[in-house]
Amino acid sequence: MFGRSEDKIHEECAVAGVCINADESAGIIYNALLALQHRGQEGAGIAVLRESRIINYKKRGLVSEVFDGETLKNLPKGRIAIGHTRYSTTGSNTLDNVQPFVTEYLTGRIATAHNGNIVNAKEIKERLRSMGVDFVATSDSEVVSALIAYHVVKSKGDELRGVKEAVRQLQGAFSLIIMTSKNRLILIRDGYGFRPLCIGRNVYGMMGASESVALDCCGFKFVRDVAPGEMVVIENGEIASTEKIIEKDKSGLCIFEYVYFARPDSVIDGQSVYKARFNMGVRLSEEFSVDADCVAGVPDSGLDCAAGYAFGSGLPLVSAFVKNRYVGRSFIYPSQLERESAVRVKLNPLKFNINNKKIVLIDDSIVRGTTTAKTVKALKDAGAKEVHMRISSPPFKHTCYFGTDIDKVENLIANKLGVDEIRKKIGADSLAYISVDGMRSACSDCALGFCAGCFSGKYNIDINEYDKDILEKKEGCISVEKK
Repeated sequence: MFGRSEDKIHEECAVAGVCINADESAGIIYNALLALQHRGQEGAGIAVLRESRIINYKKRGLVSEVFDGETLKNLPKGRIAIGHTRYSTTGSNTLDNVQPFVTEYLTGRIATAHNGNIVNAKEIKERLRSMGVDFVATSDSEVVSALIAYHVVKSKGDELRGVKEAVRQLQGAFSLIIMTSKNRLILIRDGYGFRPLCIGRNVYGMMGASESVALDCCGFKFVRDVAPGEMVVIENGEIASTEKIIEKDKSGLCIFEYVYFARPDSVIDGQSVYKARFNMGVRLSEEFSVDADCVAGVPDSGLDCAAGYAFGSGLPLVSAFVKNRYVGRSFIYPSQLERESAVRVKLNPLKFNINNKKIVLIDDSIVRGTTTAKTVKALKDAGAKEVHMRISSPPFKHTCYFGTDIDKVENLIANKLGVDEIRKKIGADSLAYISVDGMRSACSDCALGFCAGCFSGKYNIDINEYDKDILEKKEGCISVEKK
């Protein structure tokens, strides 16, 4: 499947929710999901609250494919809605696993949108099954929704108490947006702050989303990030209450949000994503200078870092590739020959800028090395004299259990080859990765710490408490990586 490279880390999911004093919530969430499309392209859904009923429409595909003009027009008018774009880190890519999830119970119903990965989901699922709860999907997000509904019932219909009791049982990464049939929008971020979640306001009400860019695109002014472990309750377009419901000794945003996942025009936990990537490029130029003619980035993830490298090194910044933005992510190439040409179909070298030049080429990561090798070869075939690879993240040596789709440790090239061996394999004239300290310093405006377990093997959660075979299997997740 083109666009789902086995040599790149795939994006996270995205969540969005709005509570306003106007019946336009569905359209706002649609626009928010378009702004967050980069975080997941496998499916999308919008759930709208209308007179205590939750109407949920979801389907596999891009946001614009799921919600054509007629479908969007037929969504009910309502003042509260939530939405989700999906990339499967747990559960297969089927309609049953597309979010939001709607769960009904005796006194009401909830809709839940979740970004992250719950490491104790299997244990919770088995416990709920023993109590008679049925499951349709295979993702951990359905488990979250069912657990919340169960505890709301157990709390005799007290929604907030039920939500708190349920969420405190979750281990792992989660940014949650919950819509209840009692006209509430609830935002919750896990105690470590693995995944981003922020709040915005306009004259009509409040909005929550994975990234601030969604607020910008929908006309909401950024207010603040949801704090790790915090629950924010929104009613009638205003914040009704806030409470720290999960306490942890430390916090740490997934640092790959700044390296790749988030849009550059977002600000997460006080750190401009663009500034972080620009700083990574500057730091790379300081750590690993090279005699070259120009600097270029691999679109789109390497462009901002390349600008920083050019600034730090004094080398001119050029475009090395022209990106074809009209090739669908899900286009299937039937033969091996066609699959091998896929890189050139999407990224074609700009010969005028690279012919007979020594180029510093910036990308965000190398996982298996296959895509990087094709990229280097394409430049050399187009006339580049030398290609010096610079990577804005350290070598991947560990898998991730919290929602980032990094391959198993035995498939990671950095665990099989040294840096110079990787250089030879990808065909580059030199290769260097940013240091962990350099990457952290580039993100120094971030108000939280970082989780960099995929580089160091040190996670905020003790994963030894859980069955690693189950964690790595991830219930049928395709264990590939990025973009």
